[in-house]
Amino acid sequence: MENPKIEGVGVPVPVSGAVESVTAILNSPEDRVEALRRVAVFADLPEDQLKWFAENVEERRIAAGEVLFRKGEKPEWMAIYLEGEIHAYRDDNAHDGFVFIARAGDPSSEVSGMLPFSRMTVLSATGRAVTNVRVLLFPVRLFPEMLQRMPILVQRLVGIMSDRVRETTTADQQRDKMIALGKLSAGLAHELNNPAAGATRAANDLIVTLAELRAADLRLCEHDMTTEQYDAIRVFENSAIEHSNTATQLNSLDQSDREDLIATWLEEHGIGESWKLSGNLVEAGIDEAGLEQLFGEIKGSAFGDVLARVNAQLAAAKLASEIKAGTSRISDLVAAIKEYSYMDQASVQEVDVHKALESTLLILKYKLRKKSIVLTRDYADSLPRIKAYGSELNQVWTNLIVNAVDAMQEGGTLKVRTKKEPTDILVEIRDNGAGIPEELKSHIFEPFFTTKPVGEGTGLGLDTVSRIVRKHRGNIRFESKPGDTCFQVRLPIDESLTTQ
Repeated sequence: MENPKIEGVGVPVPVSGAVESVTAILNSPEDRVEALRRVAVFADLPEDQLKWFAENVEERRIAAGEVLFRKGEKPEWMAIYLEGEIHAYRDDNAHDGFVFIARAGDPSSEVSGMLPFSRMTVLSATGRAVTNVRVLLFPVRLFPEMLQRMPILVQRLVGIMSDRVRETTTADQQRDKMIALGKLSAGLAHELNNPAAGATRAANDLIVTLAELRAADLRLCEHDMTTEQYDAIRVFENSAIEHSNTATQLNSLDQSDREDLIATWLEEHGIGESWKLSGNLVEAGIDEAGLEQLFGEIKGSAFGDVLARVNAQLAAAKLASEIKAGTSRISDLVAAIKEYSYMDQASVQEVDVHKALESTLLILKYKLRKKSIVLTRDYADSLPRIKAYGSELNQVWTNLIVNAVDAMQEGGTLKVRTKKEPTDILVEIRDNGAGIPEELKSHIFEPFFTTKPVGEGTGLGLDTVSRIVRKHRGNIRFESKPGDTCFQVRLPIDESLTTQ
């Protein structure tokens, strides 16, 4: 089978792709020198240096869609892009998320690939042309000679590499934050939706209940009742509402048994729809004796209207309590989110580690509940505040807790422990999951390393954790065996920056 040809080039290209798939174009060194003059870092270099460089590069052209380099390959070239544009991707198949762009004519990216003094050992991305590309490839094996012959160029290339490292670090940090946000957003929506839906439902029911209460009041006004009877009704209602607010909830079996007794009593005394009344009356601590006492005070048809009013009062109080609980839950979550993100605060704050852990646990509560995880806390009695990048430190707790939960089966146990050491604050996140295999332990802090299935992990979590802990002059270590994995984070206590 013949090799296909790139449109406009007219020479065969091997089917395999990668660097080997591109075609060498045998232009003269003089042509390459002129091309190098149009690249910013080469523009003013002496002629003899450019000529030597041009004699040692290999010129290649690739068509749009072709691959120049692949993830996992050994970096053997420095690339100078003369025409076109390359996009690099972490995943060969993920063309919607490129890592960086190398573009001819762009001083920040027209020189790429392996640069002098770089410690890169393997390529971390796959580079694919988005336009027709013309590139010069300079071999890494000639870097020592280039250092001797072209020291000014080497100095400029080191500057480019430094700038690129800073840009990459900033981009990685931003990506880490977005990943952390993605981990939380679905759960937060669920956590906020539950109390919001409950409060809305209770508010709608309250509207109906208030209408029933007004109707009961109007019916009660039609009865010729004495002041003593109204006093008896008021005492009965107040006692019932107070009991509802303070009493411990009965178990379902006792509740059902007592409702049956109340319903029977009501039916025997001619009160219709007893099933509508019995539940609230039992929850209010009302029994047959209490009903007998009220019945002794109020005879006839008025008694049914009194119970209807009492039932509506109890229902309204119960619904108001549900609305309060729901809105309080929403308020707590909003406060936790604000605490977690350190919204409207400076980048460095005096951080209460216990408070930060609790905010994180509250936000991640849905993940624990989803797996029925048992949470235990063992907090130090007194832990000093520390100066820290609060929102970044919360990324540490988030990633460690999420990893622990993901490692556990249904009904696992998560333990969060803190301790004040002579010079450090210690935070432990311990789980009883499967543990980390021995052969993987040396790799877990490496960027993009993950043991999770494709699409479920980015490999940035523990790399992010390690980087943030180092930024705080702390350290992180772990111990793991089947059924017991513990990550320990130590953060220094600087007494001059600490508020007790």
